[in-house]
This record gives sequence, structure tokens and C-alpha cells, in this order.
Amino acid sequence: MIKTNTISTQQGGVTVKTEKSVPERCEIIQKVQRVLGGKWKIEILYYIGFQDIHRFGALRRHIGGISESSLINQLRSLEEDGFISRHDYKELPPRVEYSLTEKGKSLFPILELMCQWGEENIDERFEMTSPRCTGE
Repeated sequence: MIKTNTISTQQGGVTVKTEKSVPERCEIIQKVQRVLGGKWKIEILYYIGFQDIHRFGALRRHIGGISESSLINQLRSLEEDGFISRHDYKELPPRVEYSLTEKGKSLFPILELMCQWGEENIDERFEMTSPRCTGE
């Protein structure tokens, strides 16, 4: 959507008003980006939802370059935002599992489309550790 802004400037002691068309920012996209914009969040959701990986250690091994503290922070954030739930079995050694909530599951169609788009459009300029989202 395009909106018109009126801009006042001073030129030689005279105020000049000009109109300039600028694209209007989409608030919903801004909010989605803030919620899912963490470096690892989409990948975490993918592994929990599509690859049936629910334990902290397994997530860390599959993601690879993520630090323990980053994974903890990303999991907490996803839990706070209602995308995943955390189940602590209160055992020794500690056992915690993560699963998608209904809100998290609602992202499945979007994640599938992102995988499909990536398979069709990502080229050799990008390193792909697993060329297919389905794990095939």
C-alpha cells in the first residue's frame, strides 16, 4: 500500500511543502518477523514438527552451529510466544521434551511452502547442509 507524506523544508527562508509517495509498512509482517525472526527459530520449529526431534541434545546436534545458551534462549522464546510446549519429566538425569502447540502446528503449511520455495530457488551461492526439507 502506498501513502502520501507531506514534507516541509526550508529553502532560502521559505517553507516549501512537497508530497512524496512512500510504501506503507505492514504491521503484521513486522510483528511476525519479530516473533519468528530469531536466527534459529524456524529451524527449531522445523525439527520439532517435521523431523520428530523433541529433546534438547538432539535439537542441538541437528542444528549444528548453535550454542547451548542460544538454543535455550530460542526455545524459551518460542515457548513464551506459544509455539512450543516444554515437558519436564523431573527425572535424573534430567529429561525435557519439546512439542509443537496448536499455534506451532498452524505454521506447518507455511514451513512446507518455505521448504518447497527453497528447494526451487536456493542456488549454489548458499551452502545447503541438507538439500531436502523432508530429510530424504
